[in-house]
Amino acid sequence: MSTDWAGELLQQLGRPGPPLCVGYSGGADSSALLHALAGSASIRERGLRAIHVDHGLHPASAGWADAARAFCRHLGLPCTVLQVQVDRQHGLGLEAAAREARYQAFADELAVGEWLLLAQHRDDQAETVLLKLLRGAGPDALRGMRVERPFAGGRLLRPLLEIPGQTLRNYATAHALPVQVDPSNADPRLARNYLRHTVMPQLQAYWPQAVDSILHAARWCGEAADALQPGVLQFLQQAVDPADASLDAERWLALPPALRVPVLHDWLRGQGLPAPSTAQREQLERQVTALPGRVPQLRWPGAVVHVWRRRLWASAPIQPVPADWRQPWHGEPLRLPDGSHYARPAGATPLPPLQLRLRRGGERIRLAGETIHRELRDLFQQGGLPPWRRPACPLVYEGDQLIAIGDRWMSDRAMSLFQLHGGLPRWRPAAAIDSTADVG
Repeated sequence: MSTDWAGELLQQLGRPGPPLCVGYSGGADSSALLHALAGSASIRERGLRAIHVDHGLHPASAGWADAARAFCRHLGLPCTVLQVQVDRQHGLGLEAAAREARYQAFADELAVGEWLLLAQHRDDQAETVLLKLLRGAGPDALRGMRVERPFAGGRLLRPLLEIPGQTLRNYATAHALPVQVDPSNADPRLARNYLRHTVMPQLQAYWPQAVDSILHAARWCGEAADALQPGVLQFLQQAVDPADASLDAERWLALPPALRVPVLHDWLRGQGLPAPSTAQREQLERQVTALPGRVPQLRWPGAVVHVWRRRLWASAPIQPVPADWRQPWHGEPLRLPDGSHYARPAGATPLPPLQLRLRRGGERIRLAGETIHRELRDLFQQGGLPPWRRPACPLVYEGDQLIAIGDRWMSDRAMSLFQLHGGLPRWRPAAAIDSTADVG
């Protein structure tokens, strides 16, 4: 995209297509993007709006949200303000936790088929590549942020990745755009800020072509990753169990390192989970050979991987589950204490009064078509339910009678009830949003 970035952007996006939504922070970059798009009648005809995420991390954040609404009113555009809670309990760090909350909010708000546009630019891309390099990332991550990728029910676009940040700031100044300044963007305790304000100026003072060289290397890394991708996909098709997304640990460990790392990263990305550091991955490789009977686990911010029955099982960090939890239930979709979901097919009719509980020990059930009662402990072992999921498995009671266990074991009474009222329930373990595949 040339120096006439706005004109080329409007030509690129002005054709008929899905509606567009800009992630609008109020800073110079997103202000320039939103203002440029608002100047095109054809883009307005597609449907154009803004989303502003209020992280609640600064006393002035409510004022920034008001300013976002005012700027969008001036442009004649709808503006949705989303307030989020930034979870600092999982060790992600403030930057990553805020990013995860922001992307989750975008995903929840985005309409099916809608395109989300973000204003990351050329300098952001160079910083992203350097940060990933410092974390020991492989070729796929070192390509940097992707210009376009699937996201939620639509797509995510970063159309300004070839535009220098100064060009966008000059545009904002030339058009007298109201720019909100977040003081945290100057806080050197945050990794990206330290890189931006301290490291990059020194690099460019000695190597004026530093950004060009970084992005050239990133393109090479992307091409190398693309060359490996067919082998990665072929292995995943053969080694991943589609029923539970677990990965054959011994076959994975037998791969050459050039494939082992991207296979692990693709497997995790497919479940919306972040990749480990090099040290964490090497520790996981050692855990694969653990003695039978042990259930090793390895955690890093945003993910936990268990080694069980010679397979790898990944999930988001599991919330503590209170053993005395119980919930009246008439068949409606429900989020369980660990973040998993229990729901029946769309269109199912309400059930008679039931209750959901969690395992406390000693539970027994008579399964459909059988005459004896089975212990829950034995069913879990024989059915291969991973040990870390057992405490959160929903138990369905009618009065004091256990009639169903998750979506795996049913009594005659449960089968009759569920079939009469629209279908069997499904228990889905908690999953993370694909928010960390790119930094932004």
